[in-house]
Parts: sequence; structure tokens; C-alpha cells
Amino acid sequence: MNKQFRSSNRTTLVDKAFAHDQVGVKFQNHQFQRLVARKRRFEDCDFSFSTFDSSYLRNCVFDSCVFVGCSFEKSNLRGSHFSGCKFDYVRFSNTYIDPEILDTEFPSQENLQKDFARTLRLNFHQIGDAAAANIAIRIELNATKIHLHKAWRSRESYYRKKYAGLKRIRKFFEWAKFISLDFIWGNGEKPLNLLRSIFLFVIGVALCDVFILRDPKLLESYVSAFLQAPEVLLGVVKPADFSGLVLVAIAAARYIMFACLVSILIRRWSRR
Repeated sequence: MNKQFRSSNRTTLVDKAFAHDQVGVKFQNHQFQRLVARKRRFEDCDFSFSTFDSSYLRNCVFDSCVFVGCSFEKSNLRGSHFSGCKFDYVRFSNTYIDPEILDTEFPSQENLQKDFARTLRLNFHQIGDAAAANIAIRIELNATKIHLHKAWRSRESYYRKKYAGLKRIRKFFEWAKFISLDFIWGNGEKPLNLLRSIFLFVIGVALCDVFILRDPKLLESYVSAFLQAPEVLLGVVKPADFSGLVLVAIAAARYIMFACLVSILIRRWSRR
């Protein structure tokens, strides 16, 4: 069995501190435990596939560094600035890091952007930074929408090779579902989208009222129907001439919209 493996040559450094700035140094495949660096500058350094465990990297500057496949666990990077760094396949867990990293340090591809925003969103949630978690969610949703759209429509070789045949069709339906839910309630993150959906449904109920019970040629029919539509939606008024099927559809929409509203509130409060 041992013939199936070879040594990964992983280097473990425990309780170490950087004595000076680092330029062009390779720290690939390192296991850093309780690493310390304060007000140090790292330029063009490669930390690929390394793990930072319980490390303290405060007020440092990372310029054009590579963090591909890295893992940050229970570490503190508050005040550290990143510029032109590569964060493909990185993972953060219980790590204090400034949310400004979301502004500039995104990977180039949308699927990697989605994963990068997701790991930061989960990390911010773990440390109780609700504001940063909300920012990460919005970025994650936007990257997901672009990725799903490209997965079924883009002619880029990456997408056409990875999503061909039935996979492309499945991505189309995933994209259609995503944009539909985004329009209805912003996938649980945009209360204004839900309010817009409620307003449009009220208009739909009013139009049904006009064409079923009133005279569609009269302007006052539309005005009175629109004023009464919220009461119909809330179940306060049940027009006798509405069929049972229509009333059931209105009741179902009412319960679904109420559930969406409660879900949005719970999501917001649960991050506090």
C-alpha cells in the first residue's frame, strides 16, 4: 500500500515569527501553527497549499502574493492589506479578516468568485460580523448568477468543455430557477424584491376583480378594485363571485409571501 503514496514534503513550523520583511520567498505546502507577523511586508511570496492555524498576522501588507489552496483557521489578520494576491480555492474558518478583501481580491473566474465569497460569508458568520456577511452574500449571489448564465450560454471553451450535453441543459434550468427566485424575493436577501412581487400580485388580483366582477371600460372600476385588492389578498374580503380555485390561489400566494417575509427576517436576525 505504501507504494501508492509519496511524501508531500510538507514543512511544519510551530511558534515561529517573521523577523523581517519577505520578498520573493516561496512558502509552498507549509503548516504554520501559531505563526506571528506584525507590521511586516510580504511581496511576491508564494504560500500555495499552506495552512495557517491559530496565526497572528496583524497590520501586514501582502503584495502580489499567492494563496492558492490555502486554509486559514482560527487566525487573526485584522488590519492586514492585500493587493493583487491570488486566492483561488482558499478557505477561511473562524478567522478575523477585514471585509475590504471582498473589494479587490477576487479570483478571475465566476465559479471561483462564488466559492471565495461563500467561504468568507461563512467565516464572517462564524465570528459574528453580520455586516460583512451580508456583503459577501450579495457578491456570492451575483457571481452565482453570472456563473450559471455562462454555464449554459457562454461559448468560452472552459464552460463548453465542462458543461456539455445534459449538463448544459441542467445548468439552464438552474439559471432559470435562480433568476426567477431572485426576481420574486432576491433569493432571501432583497426585501424590496419581495415587496415588488407583492405589489405586482395586488395588481393581478385587482385586474381579475375588474374583468370578473366589474366593468373594464370604466376607470373607477380599476381604482376601486385596486383599493380593495389588498383586503382580498389578506383574506379580509372574499368576493362572492370569485371561484373557489381563484380564492385558493390567492390564499396560497398569501401564505407563500408571508413565509418568504418571515424567512428574510429570520435570516437577518440570525446573523446578529
